[in-house]
Amino acid sequence: MVRKLVFIIMVVLFSAAGGYLGWYLSDLGLWPLTDTMKFGIIGLGALVGLVLGILLTPWLIRFSLWLTALLEQMLSKTPVQDLVMGSVGLIVGLIIANLLGSVFAFMGIPGKIIWIAVTLLLGYLGLAISVKKREEIMSFFSNISRLGGSKEKEKTVSEAKQTGIQKILDTSVIIDGRIADLSASGFVEGALVVPGFVLEELRHIADSSDLLKRNRGRRGLDILNNLRKDTSVKVVIYDNTKGIDDSLEVDTKLVKLAQKLGAKIVTNDFNLNKVAELHGVKVLNINELANAVKPVVLPGEEMLVQVVKEGKESGQGIAYLDDGTMIVVDGGKRYMHQTITVLVTSVLQTAAGRMIFAKPKTDRRGDVQQETHDFGEVKMLV
Repeated sequence: MVRKLVFIIMVVLFSAAGGYLGWYLSDLGLWPLTDTMKFGIIGLGALVGLVLGILLTPWLIRFSLWLTALLEQMLSKTPVQDLVMGSVGLIVGLIIANLLGSVFAFMGIPGKIIWIAVTLLLGYLGLAISVKKREEIMSFFSNISRLGGSKEKEKTVSEAKQTGIQKILDTSVIIDGRIADLSASGFVEGALVVPGFVLEELRHIADSSDLLKRNRGRRGLDILNNLRKDTSVKVVIYDNTKGIDDSLEVDTKLVKLAQKLGAKIVTNDFNLNKVAELHGVKVLNINELANAVKPVVLPGEEMLVQVVKEGKESGQGIAYLDDGTMIVVDGGKRYMHQTITVLVTSVLQTAAGRMIFAKPKTDRRGDVQQETHDFGEVKMLV
């Protein structure tokens, strides 16, 4: 029904256009015409327009439907930010072109042609530039609306920079959570800077369809909120990333921001650690700190451990210290789930941490010393 109505309207418009063209030609006065001849020319024009409308309207309707479907498909794939900013840029371009219309009006028909070309050009430029520069435009207006808050943040960052203790947190160290305990202990001084792109990455992880990633992201956001609530720790959300390309990866932007602010990066990411060192950026690695504060164990020392599982090699048993350090007990398989005294034979330091090798300690009779928790005493087992 709608299609038939559109067809009728289009045919009528074609016929009216043909009649208007016939009237315009007969009114030019290029040759003498009687009133009857003028009406004949107008009728002929209307008839020609009617025929053209009947022939061309189906093609125009099909083309319009195809073009509409194509535009709908393109717009559905375009982000909302691009649509909004593109519309704003197009409107601004058309407004400027309309203001220039009066300049070309005195030139007559050539001026109108130039004005139409300028309108198309400015409309396209406004659309293209606003889409490409949308992040900078949004950041500009955001900075204006938050001028007071931004000044306070910049002041905090500037003070931290002057003291030389400014620290930038990456995503992995926020999710890890140990930075909160370090800050609460008082060992971390100065402001902790959280870049806006790190906060955005945390939000994306928290919105992930994967359950594990979603839980990790929400844990990171909770830890960050707890840090901000802690009055003893100064946390700054830093959004001023001017001069840093938004298309770069998060690790690269962290390194460039650290270079820009002269700051240190706090992380537990091994790869980020190496990349930052190559760029001359100081890195505070939480894993390295954890390894550094573990108690020093020397060969020959005695330790009281509980063998919890079998080792990879035949007869080996595995035990752990309170800080998670793994102890490989040679011949400890037969003491599974027992607490025994072991003698340290060697210590191996790796990039993943510290590994201790030991063997069960025996007394002069060759018995292994074992502690029984049920009675709180040490007895000798043959």
